[in-house]
Amino acid sequence: MDADVTDSAGTPADPDLPAGDTPQGRSQGRSQEEPGATDSKEEPEPGATDPKEEPEPGAVPGNDAPQDSGDEGEAGAGEDSEGGGGDGGQHGSDGKSAVGAQTWADHPKDGSASRRKRPWLRWAALGASFLVMISAGAGWWLYKKLDGNITTDTSAAAELKVYEKERPTPVVMDAQNILLIGSDSRSGDNREYGRDDGGSQRSDTTILLHLAADRKSATAVSLPRDLMVEVPKCRTGDDKETREQFTQFNSAFELGGTACTIRTVERLTGIRIDHHMVVDFNGFKDMVDAVDGVEICLKEPIDDKDARLELPAGRQTLNGEEALGYVRARKTLGDGSDTERMERQQKFLGALVNKMQSNGVLLNPTRLYPVLDAATKSLTTDPGLDSLRDLYDLVRSMRDVPTDQVQFLTVPRQPYRQNPNRDELVEPDASELFNQLREDKPVAVVPADELKEKEKGKAQDEKPDDAGSDSESPTPTPTYSGSSAADDLCEQ
Repeated sequence: MDADVTDSAGTPADPDLPAGDTPQGRSQGRSQEEPGATDSKEEPEPGATDPKEEPEPGAVPGNDAPQDSGDEGEAGAGEDSEGGGGDGGQHGSDGKSAVGAQTWADHPKDGSASRRKRPWLRWAALGASFLVMISAGAGWWLYKKLDGNITTDTSAAAELKVYEKERPTPVVMDAQNILLIGSDSRSGDNREYGRDDGGSQRSDTTILLHLAADRKSATAVSLPRDLMVEVPKCRTGDDKETREQFTQFNSAFELGGTACTIRTVERLTGIRIDHHMVVDFNGFKDMVDAVDGVEICLKEPIDDKDARLELPAGRQTLNGEEALGYVRARKTLGDGSDTERMERQQKFLGALVNKMQSNGVLLNPTRLYPVLDAATKSLTTDPGLDSLRDLYDLVRSMRDVPTDQVQFLTVPRQPYRQNPNRDELVEPDASELFNQLREDKPVAVVPADELKEKEKGKAQDEKPDDAGSDSESPTPTPTYSGSSAADDLCEQ
């Protein structure tokens, strides 16, 4: 036993070795070389201490080497000791230390335990990957669904190409002129709004939307359906050609569809139409429902059986069905004219635009999706706007237009001299408006009564000797009767 005690105590430092080098411990050499060395797997001698149960004084449980400052710590250095070999020279034949320190063989156990404690990291990574895949798949599915809702009008594009030489030349390349056509077809889902006469369709509402090149303003000009115009020769659906004729505007859509309407507008205005959209009744109705209704104010109650509309006077929010009846009603509201109906449509569209911008619909994907779904389901466009990306780019370009610069007006018109039930343009006001839009110059709108007061004051202030000074002053912005999306329908 004395020899064992002497061996376990270690040897004094060798003065011939450089500082920091450690001689191999004798007890380690004995456990490997002497025949009488005890294998750590065998029964320990009586009184021997199990190194796993009672570490030597100074040893700290859990550390890989004893903390004793004596030579034992140097002997336990292991990997750098002379003759230690691949196993560090500290272990017995079974790889365990002959002394009471924690052994290097315990390291894999500690690593395995550490790995067993962190399985949640792997599961979290797998879960995150799964969610990313699901989100990407859902986003792609929604995109394809909306994209597939849109109907492409290739026939109109083909016919316009045939008549390319007679079409106006674009003046300002970055400006956009889009023709919005509200179809009053009674076929399909729209048959509940009137008699289905074989699927024929007329342009119930036609709006020329001009987007300024700097995208700081948008001007929507309504073209009366009863306006007398020159309709060019157009090709019909059964591949026949109509004759050129002077007739009311909405017959162009019935005779030759979208292409005929576009060519009629271009001939009337001299403005090149870049894109077109055709929206039916249900598309408008669903869009209003998608933004949770639009608020209006009525001075008098409405009871219109033809429009299926019955509303009390006062402030109220219209759902899609009520809104459709409100913009279509004619005989029971105001003087029953189409002009008043167009003004009502313009104000309602302005309120719809204001609702979408003020509630952040355009910036909120959750709220924007129902609007896009409703719009695309009943939307027919030219090939340049027939994808969701094209429509998104268009909406994004309009997103920052101030609501007071989203303007609505009707082309200057008056009762047709030969038939008061039809309309004709007021010149030179109409030509001046078309020229402003064609050259991407600004226009202004004010309420009708305010415009009358302004014109009256202007007439009184004009004097014959002012002609010379007028030619030197800046050209004033043309002003027309109309409204903007910022107007509150309940404050008018």
